[in-house]
Amino acid sequence: MMKTYLIAVSFLLTSLFSNAQNIVGQWYGVLKVQATQLRLVFNISKTETGYSAKMDSPDQGTKGIPVTSISFENDVLKISIPKAKIEYEGTLNNEQKIIGNFKQGGYTMPLNLGREEIKKEKPRRPQEPKEPFNYYIEEVEFENTNANISLAGTLTMPGKEGNYPAVILITGSGPQNRDEALLGHKPFWVLADYLTKQGIAVLRFDDRGTAASTGNFATATTADFATDVEAAIKYLQTRKEINQKKIGLMGHSEGGTIAPVIAARNKDINFIVMLAGTGIRGDELLLLQEALIAKASGSSDADIKKSQTINRAAFDIVLKSTSIETLKKDLKKYFKEVINDIPASEKPKDMNEEDFINLQLKQLATPWMQYFIKFNPAADLGKVKCAVLAINGEKDLQVPPKENLTAIEKALIKAGNKKYTIKTFPNLNHLFQECKTGSPDEYAAIEQTFSPTALEAIGKWIVETTKN
Repeated sequence: MMKTYLIAVSFLLTSLFSNAQNIVGQWYGVLKVQATQLRLVFNISKTETGYSAKMDSPDQGTKGIPVTSISFENDVLKISIPKAKIEYEGTLNNEQKIIGNFKQGGYTMPLNLGREEIKKEKPRRPQEPKEPFNYYIEEVEFENTNANISLAGTLTMPGKEGNYPAVILITGSGPQNRDEALLGHKPFWVLADYLTKQGIAVLRFDDRGTAASTGNFATATTADFATDVEAAIKYLQTRKEINQKKIGLMGHSEGGTIAPVIAARNKDINFIVMLAGTGIRGDELLLLQEALIAKASGSSDADIKKSQTINRAAFDIVLKSTSIETLKKDLKKYFKEVINDIPASEKPKDMNEEDFINLQLKQLATPWMQYFIKFNPAADLGKVKCAVLAINGEKDLQVPPKENLTAIEKALIKAGNKKYTIKTFPNLNHLFQECKTGSPDEYAAIEQTFSPTALEAIGKWIVETTKN
């Protein structure tokens, strides 16, 4: 019996030691979020009482996130980071792979870990400009003195000397850099390269609080971003290489909404280009957008109708709001009342009621969203006298082309503006990519960054508009 006991103890110690050796070290995995990939690395160490770990997210430039709790028992690894609402659970198999699931904020995604470092494949982007460049490039900085911030950007000109028409590029919603980089695409870099080769100077800059620009993006609204663009205009007006009578604005999405705001109050603007810029009040646009994307995602008509009713009432609360704090209280009360009426397809799996309501508050009770929902672009469009090019993709699910372009044209007619061109491009999505369905899920998977047909049309229009 003694011999058997010793063998059993020996086996137990060997098993524990083996597990410790197996789990300690670096574990690599990839989260697939829609069409994008996000690499994660768990660095696990042995301690006197168990284990400790830190998490890296290389694609987000984040390292050493402390893991709050970690356990490894019976080949099951459990990791928790409550502050980020992250939980991971996986089972170590005989092939030294951990097969498991990653949870964050109510969303559950498969995440398998292995010992081999994962090299992220760079998406193929054939339109991204490559050296050598046959035009002049200058890194610039300018000040928004009223906001006390510095904005950093890039000015491209056909040559170092000359007198060129110019366009300022204005990014869409969310913190974006001067290239409007998203999902591996750099649409503003593609636009700047193309237009500069057509003889047009282009200034593009990082949003406030983003990349090399200072300031606080989180507390800013569309009105604040408009003042950043006005600072860019003042900067171009100091450059002798720029034709001061031929300065225009080109904005994408929210940026396309900002352009007419400025043109309505600044007679120095020669033209504006609205790339899926909105002509509809924010709440109405969001309802249209939500319905189209939900339908493309397979939601039933009944669920869409129910969600529209619930969201309409929520937006009405925002429309009546006068302060963020009061808005949070009113929305929290409202969502508690309707939580059971919200379609299951609209709720993340495994998310509890409190987390779901907090998610709604995080999205709706912000200075930007409060301003956006209340803002009606038609008021400023009705005052725009300069030349206007307003375009949409036929399959744009974020800014529906028919309703949007109709509203823009109606406002321009009211302004007495006869110098406008409105066009819908077949088979293009919100990013002006050639696409199948127009769903945002396709953006990253599409190799094309910006339709050559749309590029050519924009370039020709600007050249024609600025030649006289």
